[in-house]
Amino acid sequence: MMRRLNILMLVAGLSLLACSTEKKSEKSLELEGTWQLISATTIDKGKSETTDYSGKLKMIKMFNDSHFAFLKHSLDPKDTVSFDAGGGIFVLKGEDYTEHLEYYKNKNWEGKTFNFKLAIHNDTLIQKGIEKVEAAGVDRVIIEKYLKVR
Repeated sequence: MMRRLNILMLVAGLSLLACSTEKKSEKSLELEGTWQLISATTIDKGKSETTDYSGKLKMIKMFNDSHFAFLKHSLDPKDTVSFDAGGGIFVLKGEDYTEHLEYYKNKNWEGKTFNFKLAIHNDTLIQKGIEKVEAAGVDRVIIEKYLKVR
């Protein structure tokens, strides 16, 4: 009887360990912190365009355990127009990343949900997915490459 109880407890313990390991691997990407955008590629109607963010434009994206925010501006002191910002909540399951944009200057984008795939290689984050906002006439693939700064 005691041996059966020990075996049952061992099986139960291993089952719990397997469940906790599974949950850890689901959220294995370490997003938390600040990431600087290096380049952004948009593919719209078969046409690809890449923007280099190492020159006159700078953008960062910040993550905590549940929210994201991004800020973009021109480094040209005379350019007071090129500013963009937004943020909201996100869910990360493995490499599947879903943003729910709660705050943005263009109200057509607010309340929208975007699904992406994420990959992190050392200090580089790659975000790829589709941005589709019918009210803004947007339906394109984006690929963004970030470098971890903090």
